[in-house]
Amino acid sequence: MKELTKAEEQVMQILWKIEKGFVKDIIEEMGDPKPAYNTVSTIVRILESKGFAGHKEYGKSHRYFPLIKRKEYSRERMNEMVKNYFGNSVSQVVSFFAKNKKMNVNEVDEIIRLLQELKEKGHE
Repeated sequence: MKELTKAEEQVMQILWKIEKGFVKDIIEEMGDPKPAYNTVSTIVRILESKGFAGHKEYGKSHRYFPLIKRKEYSRERMNEMVKNYFGNSVSQVVSFFAKNKKMNVNEVDEIIRLLQELKEKGHE
């Protein structure tokens, strides 16, 4: 799966949120200052060419919708990050966040609970 640019990902985040919409609907969801209509239209067409979005025609207008689920894209990006930055080691990811104090006690407890569930189910 191709990686999205920051602008493409911003538009995809909006498409995932609204599920379908015209360029004007996407722009309405964006913060100020609003980008130009043609800029967003170009980004959506790039997303289509990359296979992330599709459209349905309504006369000369197009209503866009995501073809890739947010969860699918997130999983792919996280797998790439773990591979490229943490030597493909999930324990190094957890260690990184723990050492940088990005996790609170409740999150640590939740991770322990999830790992215990996986262990009980026989996953590696």
